[in-house]
Amino acid sequence: MSGLLRFEDVACWRGGRLLFEGLSLTLQPGEALWVRGPNGVGKSSLLRLAAGLLAPAAGAVQAAPAALADDALALDRELPLEAALGFWAGLDARSEGLPDAMAAVGLQHLNAVPVRMLSTGQLRRARLARVVASRAPLWLLDEPLNGLDEAGAEQLEAVLDRHRQDGRAVLAASHAPLPGTGWRTLELAG
Repeated sequence: MSGLLRFEDVACWRGGRLLFEGLSLTLQPGEALWVRGPNGVGKSSLLRLAAGLLAPAAGAVQAAPAALADDALALDRELPLEAALGFWAGLDARSEGLPDAMAAVGLQHLNAVPVRMLSTGQLRRARLARVVASRAPLWLLDEPLNGLDEAGAEQLEAVLDRHRQDGRAVLAASHAPLPGTGWRTLELAG
């Protein structure tokens, strides 16, 4: 496979309708692609295709190991934050990076707080910490700015920049402009 993500003539069918077809793209190390478009055109479905959670209706998808941050928090709400994130870090065999990931998104002081006690913004940061701790070469982010305050947006920009400088890539779907520079744009039309 050339690059960290490759779509070849991909079509996506969801909910009884064709969302898009003939989509081809390649994401190389160090690149970032911002997927834009109105609600319902398939931005989140495109991320799920890249994550291997959906099969394309046509075409082929090849992806490096990826970490997906979407609306599903996927953390045990009763556990302290560090233990809940540690579950995922352990699965990824990356638990040594968890303290750094929590610090990168400003959560290190909340490691003993149960997930259910976190604010909306803190939960969004926890979702990002899970992705950062994964150290996956490809990050798939669905509306990464939702629920983040100004400090959270700045931390997001820093972790995105570091990820790309390390030769990794980002595919993000967002209604809002994403922090940082060098984003390629893919506009999905309805």
